[in-house]
Amino acid sequence: MQKMVTTERDCKARLVPAGNVVKIPEGEFVNITQDLGGNYTVTWRGNMYRIDGTDADAIGRKPQVLNFTPKDDNTIDEKQVWEALETIFDPEIPINLVSLGLIYQVTVDQSSNTVNIDMTLTAPGCGMGPVLVGDVEYRVGMVPNVKNVNVELVFDPPWSRDKMSEEAQLEAGLFF
Repeated sequence: MQKMVTTERDCKARLVPAGNVVKIPEGEFVNITQDLGGNYTVTWRGNMYRIDGTDADAIGRKPQVLNFTPKDDNTIDEKQVWEALETIFDPEIPINLVSLGLIYQVTVDQSSNTVNIDMTLTAPGCGMGPVLVGDVEYRVGMVPNVKNVNVELVFDPPWSRDKMSEEAQLEAGLFF
């Protein structure tokens, strides 16, 4: 699935696999190489980038809209944090990070409006780690009243397929 398109507005993207944020200017030609989990992998000027689904309109696609209702007491709703995490998909397996069992812990510090997340990767050497961390920071940062998102990559305990939900195992063809 490769399709050349022209960016319709300036667009934030993350360099794959480093995760560095760049701005692709309006009017640039990009080649869409992958559309998985609501995010887009594109090539531009010889490099590969990931465009978040919430910015899909910049490449002529329908954007993913995340709507969260702020709590009346101006606190962070942990349920909404988990909902945001469920919108983030592994770049190679179209299954969300929660169902894959990659999110180990979420803690909310209401006094500093900070969300702390312990997560892992399917393999310690996964080159997409920085991109996934950026996805988590970006999407959780959309939850009302979140000012800071701290993501810690942990590898103890190591991830294994038994951490996946049954639905994710079925979808990935791993449930026997």
